[in-house]
Amino acid sequence: MSYVSSYFHCVFSTKERRPHIRREIRDRLWPYLGGIAKQNNMMPVEIGGVEDHVHLLLSLPATMPVAKAMQLVKGGSSKWIHETFPDQRAFAWQEKYGAFSVSASQVNTVRRYIENQETHHRKLSFQDEFVALLEKHEVDYNAQYLWK
Repeated sequence: MSYVSSYFHCVFSTKERRPHIRREIRDRLWPYLGGIAKQNNMMPVEIGGVEDHVHLLLSLPATMPVAKAMQLVKGGSSKWIHETFPDQRAFAWQEKYGAFSVSASQVNTVRRYIENQETHHRKLSFQDEFVALLEKHEVDYNAQYLWK
């Protein structure tokens, strides 16, 4: 048997960062995202966000690439939103996402960060937050293509 610790802080926004995730959607969407994760052998540690984006702290099984995890979570939740909220026909997730590895020693710090998204975003835009995460994790990016 193999023993693997594989935590990822995943961040993605609505298409064009539109504020589609209203409170009544959010209250149902976060548990739904957790359900998708569990059905696919991922462990959802924390889920949160605001009107225009989502943060997930996931523990992935050793055999699952983060790209597959994002495909399952984003695809399944988009379909569910369209079926459950008929007024959300225009809803879509942005194609891109960020995924940042998290050491076990930092899980609680990231969990608290995700729990405090509403307070956090009173002062900081999603765009500024995302760039800060890229820089903190030393991810190479081209600002020209970041929001397309």
